[in-house]
Amino acid sequence: MENARISQWLILLVCALLLLISEASYVPITIVQNAVAKGAVCLDGSPPAYHFDRGFGSGINNWLVAFEGGGWCNNVTTCLARKTNRLGSSKQMAKLIAFSGILNNREMFNPDFYNWNRIKVRYCDGSSFTGDVEAVNPVTKLHFRGGRIFNAVMEDLLAKGMKNARNAIISGCSAGGLTSVLHCDRFRALLPRGARVKCLSDAGYFINGKDVLGEQHIEQYFSQVVATHGSARNLPQSCTSRLSPRLCFFPQYLVSRITTPIFFVNAAYDSWQVS
Repeated sequence: MENARISQWLILLVCALLLLISEASYVPITIVQNAVAKGAVCLDGSPPAYHFDRGFGSGINNWLVAFEGGGWCNNVTTCLARKTNRLGSSKQMAKLIAFSGILNNREMFNPDFYNWNRIKVRYCDGSSFTGDVEAVNPVTKLHFRGGRIFNAVMEDLLAKGMKNARNAIISGCSAGGLTSVLHCDRFRALLPRGARVKCLSDAGYFINGKDVLGEQHIEQYFSQVVATHGSARNLPQSCTSRLSPRLCFFPQYLVSRITTPIFFVNAAYDSWQVS
């Protein structure tokens, strides 16, 4: 009897998920070809990309920019592993992706943002869009240019109308949520003075604490990310002027100096952070 009841619930859950998927809109990829000339490229040297569903009606001058998550790479070995998949190359990205949740274009599923300009920025640099190393190793051919990607994508969106934004939100989940923290004030500075701008970080508040073995693993890991990608120059100066760049990858050292309104969504317990 108990197994039958569980099966019924699983069937209902699957049906609900299928319904949500069927109601999502599919948005084509936009490759930022002119970014290559600026050195703003993915780990493999391919141009960055995003998906853009234009706003309409009352939302035509409102913008929601969501940054994709996907962890980080902290050394040459882990970055090489990403180089051959969508997290390191736009050549491997899907040409169409479903826009659901806050990116959905139907009012019944997304009453607050359905008619805004909705963008999902693809993640292919492994540094939460902070890297900036000019030299490219001739053997690995890895490009650490996440900070340049952020700038190139923003320039492209500004030219497509974001420069006239009345309301704008930068958001992201996990590594993308950290992106929205690290670039919160920078995003605000790009937009008109009279625009209402806010930042949203979903599961992006990573804490500098000890793991289950009592070690500072995540601090060491983020320190390697910052060093590998040359991220220091693209981290908030309000933090790097006071602390080591490796600490400025943690939101806890940034939030008191962020001047743009920011909202955090985070679980009280995160198994990844303590493992």
